[in-house]
Amino acid sequence: MKRRDFLTSSALLGAGIPFTIGSSALLTSCNDKNSKTETATTAYTPEELGMFSFVDVAPDGKPLKAALIGCGDRGTGAATQFLKSGPNVSIIALADLFPDRMNGCRKVLKEQFNNEVADANCFFGFDAYKKILAMEDIDVVLLCTPTHFRPEQFKAAVEAGKHIFMEKPCAVDPTGIRTVIASAKIAKTKGLTVITGNQRRHRRDYWEAYIQVKNGLIGDVISATAHWDQGAWWNKRKRPEWSDMEYCIRNWFNIKWLSGDHILDQAIHNIDVVTWFTGMKPERAVGFGGRAQRLTGDIFDFFSVDYYYPNNKRMLATARQIDGCDGNVSEQILGSKGVALLNDHGDIKIVDYEGNILWKYDNEAKPVKNPYEQEHIHLVESIRTNKKLNQAEDLAYSTLIAIQGREAAYTGKPISWDEIMSSPLRYGPETYAMGPLPDYKEGEAPKPGKTPDAPVM
Repeated sequence: MKRRDFLTSSALLGAGIPFTIGSSALLTSCNDKNSKTETATTAYTPEELGMFSFVDVAPDGKPLKAALIGCGDRGTGAATQFLKSGPNVSIIALADLFPDRMNGCRKVLKEQFNNEVADANCFFGFDAYKKILAMEDIDVVLLCTPTHFRPEQFKAAVEAGKHIFMEKPCAVDPTGIRTVIASAKIAKTKGLTVITGNQRRHRRDYWEAYIQVKNGLIGDVISATAHWDQGAWWNKRKRPEWSDMEYCIRNWFNIKWLSGDHILDQAIHNIDVVTWFTGMKPERAVGFGGRAQRLTGDIFDFFSVDYYYPNNKRMLATARQIDGCDGNVSEQILGSKGVALLNDHGDIKIVDYEGNILWKYDNEAKPVKNPYEQEHIHLVESIRTNKKLNQAEDLAYSTLIAIQGREAAYTGKPISWDEIMSSPLRYGPETYAMGPLPDYKEGEAPKPGKTPDAPVM
């Protein structure tokens, strides 16, 4: 076997995933719904494509008790959105590393929702999630810690038989991705609901556009673009009383081993839309990027990645976080007959190449609910109607595409899909404890062309 095939096989076996030589069993379409043979007369119904109901409130049912793992801003937001999703839901347990983060979360839940979490159900430490998952009365867990910890926590939640909300992205490296894929398959066999935080998949306007694209309004897909370009994001300076580990976790967004860089944490949304709409995986990626103005951490602040798909199809993905530059958060799906124009501003439409509008989403007739809230409605609805949803594998593949582009930019070398899928690359320490991190160097971002060997080879 070639070394690459050996790595692929070994990695999949290690993650508990069955494989065939060349991994053909694994590398099928990202979404089974895309496997239907399309003809000129194909007409998919929303039900065939798996469209959600988009109800405003989840149905009532037996009480659902949830635990939040990760009490930062995003975790607290997810907890409040879960509590808004429908009747008879509550947060009964919390896990975090830092008392100040947990106290802030508890205050919000108490003051805004009269949801009080008992002291006995508040757990601290790197293993706090294990104590949460040992609680028999927990039905749902919300996984909202920094991304590095997501694969092992997701695996443990699946093994504990809990329904799951998992924030995006789902891993920072290929090693973590394989863990998520294996756990996602086990979750399906257990009938668990897994809803993920790629919230464009929970927007009705995106779904309506997806149906139009799948039914051929833009013709054959030719290429796509995906952009998350914005101003500088948050950062935290190190305080004298913080150890290296505490600093990294409190400033996790700007730390490579914890966030995977902003092409994962932010641009994953746009890359996921293209993966969803096209059902394609890139054969290789060539990337550019660097660090121009970022104040802390060790990540880039701009990326541009050219993805190559079969039959000469392409995607350009950009991600930038620099003040004073043009902003663009959008996706375009270009076909032989027209273009699907998708963006955060609610102006979702399909036009031909002469500028004529072929279709446009009607926001007045069907207002789009906040997708951060809608995804939790879908979570509760799925559990209570026994219509199981499992988005983990889709998120894993989209995240791996972002990782592929990041590594191409970090190294300045083309990275193939097989290489990134089979790579032994893993970011972060092997053990977790507050204290020094000798391998972490503040401000030392990867240098394209200077790395002796691409880390995925």
